[in-house]
Amino acid sequence: MTKPAKNTICLWYDGDAEVAARFYAETFPDSSVGAVHRAPSDFPSGKKGDVLTVEFTVLGIPCIGLNGGPGIEHNMAFSFQVATADQAETDRYWNAIVSNGGEESQCGWCKDKWGLHWQITPTVLTQGYTNPDPAVAERVFDAMMTMQKIDVSAIEAAVRS
Repeated sequence: MTKPAKNTICLWYDGDAEVAARFYAETFPDSSVGAVHRAPSDFPSGKKGDVLTVEFTVLGIPCIGLNGGPGIEHNMAFSFQVATADQAETDRYWNAIVSNGGEESQCGWCKDKWGLHWQITPTVLTQGYTNPDPAVAERVFDAMMTMQKIDVSAIEAAVRS
């Protein structure tokens, strides 16, 4: 038996934790699905033998998916922030999430079909809005505020302006 992580993110799902974990493992590097645990008896939102929890890793972060049942919604107070190197990587993750039943939002945020929020954040964006030159930081921030998926070339142009 593998020693559990000291601190693990537990994410609530309505019966499809294993499907979500497999999607994340297929989409992101350094991600995998580990043990799938089945309920030893009936529980309020399931039956004996149903998947109860799934151990998985997303971008190196240990998680547990709990099939806790309906009525619990994820919100933007928790999100995965994924640093990307370029437009191709930004597009790959954004498009994977949105095209799999997710939704676009503003400023590099999107939501997957299970309601989890993701910030797909090119490193040039973070470097730009934290630039020590306040004029550069403001231009980059203002450019970002007009975007859904981040346009790396537009952010680079804002840095140079």
